[in-house]
Amino acid sequence: MKLSRLVQIASDTVASTQRELPAEVRTAARSVPVRFEPAPDKDVLADGFEPDLLGLFSGPALGEEPDPGDPMPPQIFLYMANLWDFAGEDVEAFRSEVRLTYLHELGHFLGWDEDDVASRGLE
Repeated sequence: MKLSRLVQIASDTVASTQRELPAEVRTAARSVPVRFEPAPDKDVLADGFEPDLLGLFSGPALGEEPDPGDPMPPQIFLYMANLWDFAGEDVEAFRSEVRLTYLHELGHFLGWDEDDVASRGLE
């Protein structure tokens, strides 16, 4: 499937997921940009992440002060080709995985560590 179509499906899925969130979480969720990338770039891989990474939260968590040495704002990355492959090239499975991956990364934005994310069923 073309990248542009995957991005459209993923964007629609994120928007739908946000609408389902409680109001206080929805407001926070809409404050962090979501970037739809084909795959992790060389800088992400150089940081030790695997090439089949599905998503990544980058930047300070909600309520944290930004690192003066890293001016990047908080953002969520979703990796379209990896999600599509992981979903077995099935559209419904892709939507489901985009939703789960987005919620996982949103959890990191909200300040949840891996244990917090897992305890909420978002692993």
